Formats: sequence, C-alpha cells, structure tokens
Amino acid sequence: MDRRKFLKTSALGGSAAAATTLAAPAYAQGKRTLTMVTSWGRGLAGVFDSAQRCADSITTMSDGNLNVEIKAAGELVGAFEVFDAVSSGQADMYHAADYYFVGQHPGYAFFTAVPFGMTAQELVNWYYHAGGMQLHDELGEIFGLKSFLAGNTGAQAGGWFSKEINSPEDFNGLKFRMPGLGGEALGKLGASVQNIPGSEVYQALSSGAIDGTEWIGPWADEKAGFQEITKTYYTAGFHEPGAGLSLATNREVYDSLNAAQQKIIEIAAAECHQWNLAQFLANNGAALARLQAAGVKVMEFPQPVWDAFGKASQEVLDQYMGDELFARIHDSAMKSMAESSAWNNLSSGVYTAERDRVRG
Repeated sequence: MDRRKFLKTSALGGSAAAATTLAAPAYAQGKRTLTMVTSWGRGLAGVFDSAQRCADSITTMSDGNLNVEIKAAGELVGAFEVFDAVSSGQADMYHAADYYFVGQHPGYAFFTAVPFGMTAQELVNWYYHAGGMQLHDELGEIFGLKSFLAGNTGAQAGGWFSKEINSPEDFNGLKFRMPGLGGEALGKLGASVQNIPGSEVYQALSSGAIDGTEWIGPWADEKAGFQEITKTYYTAGFHEPGAGLSLATNREVYDSLNAAQQKIIEIAAAECHQWNLAQFLANNGAALARLQAAGVKVMEFPQPVWDAFGKASQEVLDQYMGDELFARIHDSAMKSMAESSAWNNLSSGVYTAERDRVRG
C-alpha cells in the first residue's frame, strides 16, 4: 500500500495541514512531550489502565526526558480515529486494540484477536519467538507506525444478550456490538453488527439501540454496569480468546529517539502486556461471583451455535487470503498456535483438568 495515497485519502491525513489541535513534540532542556491518544474512555476499567501504565512507565524510565501526555477517547480525537491521527503525525502515539483498524488492513486483527485464534499465552509465544513482532512491524511500516503489544484482556466473554441464544437462527436480525473479524462472522449469521466505542456501549444497550454486546470479561463488564440492563450472560466466546492491545508510535517520531528511548518504549509495552493480563485474570473470578449473586444467569452457547461460529469464522478468514500480507500473517500465526497448543494440551491442559478434579 502507498502510504502517501493512504494519507491523501484518509479523512485525518487529508486535513492534516488544517488541523492545529496537536502541536509537534515539545522540547525543553532535552525533554520531549509525546501525546498519546487512546481508544478508551478515561477510567475505563483495564484498558485505560493499560494505556496509563504505558504512559507512566515511559515517563518514569526515561527520567522524565520522554513525558507522555495521555488523552482519553474524544479528548483530542475519537476512539476510532487514533490510528489516522498517529499515522498522519497529528499525534505521537496511540494505545488501542488494533482490530479496530481492519479497515486499514485486515492483518491488524491478528494483533488483537481473530475468531478461534490464539490465547494470550499463544499470542506472546508467536509475537516474541515465532515472527509475530516482525510482521507487526512490517504492517506498521505501510502506515508509518512502530507498534508493540501493550496489554491483554485474556479470554473474553461471549457477551450480554436481551434474550437467550438457543440456535444460530437467533442471531438473525440481532443488533449486536462486536468489532473485528468476530463481528464479521456474526454478520454472516444474520446479525446487524455494530462497532461502538467502549465508553458508549452502556448507553446503546440500555436505550435498546443494540440487543446485546460483548465487552471484555466479568470484571470490566461489571464495572461497565451491563448487569443493570440484562441478566443473560454468556461467559465463553469464540471471537477473542486472548485479546492483545497495542502501543503504536509514529515512525518518524520513533526514529528520532535515541536507542535507549526506543528500548524504553519497547520494554514499557511488554511489561504492560503482562501486568494488564494479570490485572484482568486476577479480578475476573471474584467479579463473576458477584454478578451471579446479583442474579446474572451464566450461560454457555449450545453446540450448534459453536459450530455455526466456526463455519462463519473460517469464511471470514478465507475471504482475506487473497491479500499476500494477510495470508503470511495468518499462516505464521496459525502455525505458531498449532505448535504451542500441541505441548500445552498435553501438559498444563491435562494438569489443570486433573487438578480441578482432584481438588473437587
């Protein structure tokens, strides 16, 4: 893809000359202020925490020489406009879920999650030891970005519904919030799929603008208050088995930093990934118990629905395989996932099943 053509056709890129909201990085006695725009409402549980930790870690580890100023969704640009803002140079870095940007390139889905894809551990196995990071970088070069994984929600819930799902046909006409390729799969089942920023989901669900939503998992969902609207909750989903978050820096800005500063961004992002994953997983169990105590009905999709998810998901992946870069990212990720799961299924998978059986 021609980056100049992208910027010309991008709504933000095309108006970059007229936009004066964001200034160039500030310099004072060797210090720089970098503006981080995010896809998250301020204080949004877990995801904004991840962005804040990245910003604070970069500032602290650089001894203040890189001062990261964080902006929540809507404070400078909208939740889904952060990619274009950083790519065009209007902002210095973003924190988001890269599957929001499959319209720029469908390969970005793999750096958050694809349906029936990698768990959080499998994602980092691929990313750090089987070529995932290099492919993320290759994809970013097209758009003038330098990207790193910088957060993870773990396995996400199937979501909140206004009615029980008993068959694939129940998705026909259902207004449901789900981003990424998982949302495209639901669309193949007849759902009217919505992509709504996280800070706007509660209002959409409570007003009836949507019939259901996935968000993250018990802890973040409880914080969002969805249990106040509906009590029907599906705890296992097909769409995001280990959803990664990303920190992306404008490549010209990144290249202007010295090697130590570049390494600080890389290490801050990696630490944030593990810290954030632990944050979600440490809180989900207790939150689920509270939801159940409040009357939430915890459910699982029936087998025919899982089968329909699988068929639709494969159709979605197949439709992009004509793109050479997408195909390479897909094949690399699937190969790594198969290799990781081959051992995991025979080791920790067996162990945890037996542990739970023995301990009752």
